Amino acid sequence: MSGNQLMSLMKRGMAVTLGICALMLSAVAHSGRGWTEFVTVIELIPTGRHYYEVQLSEKRNPSGCSEKGWYYLNYEAAGADKMFDLFVDNIKSNLRLKVYVTGICNLKGYAEISAVSVSPN
Repeated sequence: MSGNQLMSLMKRGMAVTLGICALMLSAVAHSGRGWTEFVTVIELIPTGRHYYEVQLSEKRNPSGCSEKGWYYLNYEAAGADKMFDLFVDNIKSNLRLKVYVTGICNLKGYAEISAVSVSPN
């Protein structure tokens, strides 16, 4: 086998390996989406990054992200300020709420939130 053929074979092998890794990573980064059960807020953290961090009493969520009780909300998401206010209200008055997760997990394993629903009970 010539040097060029060996190099070509190695490049193909690397491309296949990279493709498999990309598929595996995309499966982890995009999991399930849907609503959690009604829960309460345990902790709300406005960060210096581009998102809020929220810990909810829910220990399982539809996202399949690795951190089951942790979620994040992008500051620039439509309605993010209103959802933040609902989290604060939940802390003040112990309202029950549920969140809709998009199925996207950040690098910390937190599920992305795109909506919040409130219940008085």
